[in-house]
Amino acid sequence: MSSDEEEYSSEEESSEEEEEDPAAKAKAAEEAKRKQDEINKRKAEVRKRLEEQSQKKAKKGFMTPERKKKLRLLLRKKAAEELKKEQERKAAERRKIIDQRCGQPKNLDGANEDKLREICKAYHERLFLCESQKWDLEYEVRRRDYEINELNIQVNDLRGKFIKPTLKKVSKYENKFAKLQKKAAEFNFRNQLKTVKKKEFELEDDKEKNTEMRAQPFPPKTDEGEEGAHPAEGEATAEEA
Repeated sequence: MSSDEEEYSSEEESSEEEEEDPAAKAKAAEEAKRKQDEINKRKAEVRKRLEEQSQKKAKKGFMTPERKKKLRLLLRKKAAEELKKEQERKAAERRKIIDQRCGQPKNLDGANEDKLREICKAYHERLFLCESQKWDLEYEVRRRDYEINELNIQVNDLRGKFIKPTLKKVSKYENKFAKLQKKAAEFNFRNQLKTVKKKEFELEDDKEKNTEMRAQPFPPKTDEGEEGAHPAEGEATAEEA
């Protein structure tokens, strides 16, 4: 009996294991698939983030704002150094030219009158030479400027362009004020009055006088003059004669 029971129990266990194996396998397969999907999803997210970063870098290019700022600062620093060197070079050249033209100071201790005259004469000749050289250089500069101006005019004519004249800054209200002042000066109130041809305000006495004067006949003219006319001053009548 014991052997039969053992065989029966082993058969039941084997049948239970066979029944549980498909469910466990399916569950394990689903779990593995879910994990693989998560891994693939994470890989896709990482790939997408890397692509976005690469696109941003491509859009920005090599010259990012920070690099532009650094480059600008370096250029300013270099320009300041070059300007300082140029100023020092010009100052040294100026001192050298002044020393060459003026020469070394003369020793005037114990010099007599003839020696002082010679020194003054030498300085005068040096000044005359410097002034003549200065005049020659100024003339050369003016001549070169004139030639450059003529060449610029020729180039502009060949290109079909003209030199723009320098415009004067004028206030936009200045012309308006001038026109208003001119109109006010020329304004006449009589021009606005209406011209009346009919004499509506004539007095009645003047009307009657005018009608009487028109009604009177004109006296006839004679050779000796008008009848009843008074003699002129300085003329004597026949009776008085």
